[in-house]
Amino acid sequence: MAETQNRASRTADSRTTESRITHWRPPEVLPMPDERPGWKHRYIRTSVLGGSDPSNISSKFREGYEPCKAEDYPELMMHASTEGRFKGNIEVGGLLLCRIPEEFIKQRDDYYAQQNRAQMESVDNNFMKNSDPRMPLFAERKSTISFGKGS
Repeated sequence: MAETQNRASRTADSRTTESRITHWRPPEVLPMPDERPGWKHRYIRTSVLGGSDPSNISSKFREGYEPCKAEDYPELMMHASTEGRFKGNIEVGGLLLCRIPEEFIKQRDDYYAQQNRAQMESVDNNFMKNSDPRMPLFAERKSTISFGKGS
């Protein structure tokens, strides 16, 4: 007589099942890499209407941006460029993924904030040189709120 085998069903195996997302969302136009501490990422234009844009590329590189190598970003490997000037980097539709240290971003923001302050002071000084103390052109840029006294 044949012995019966005591087998568990295949669904009882301890395999982990991967579930898909449960809701629809529109696809991203440009895939962004996972966050990396100390770096900010941005896509830089490399071409316009099929023509190269070397002045934009070189200005961004001088500013401190550097191209992201596809081997360093495995989550975006499918977007790696296989030909041209940026071979081995991540390029999507004429845009090249680049990174810059966060400290450069802070320094740039501080620089432009100082430029803005200097321009505002210049405008104020130019405007105020025509002011007469008997009839000032404008007061400080502060506003005050005063409430009437109740009875």
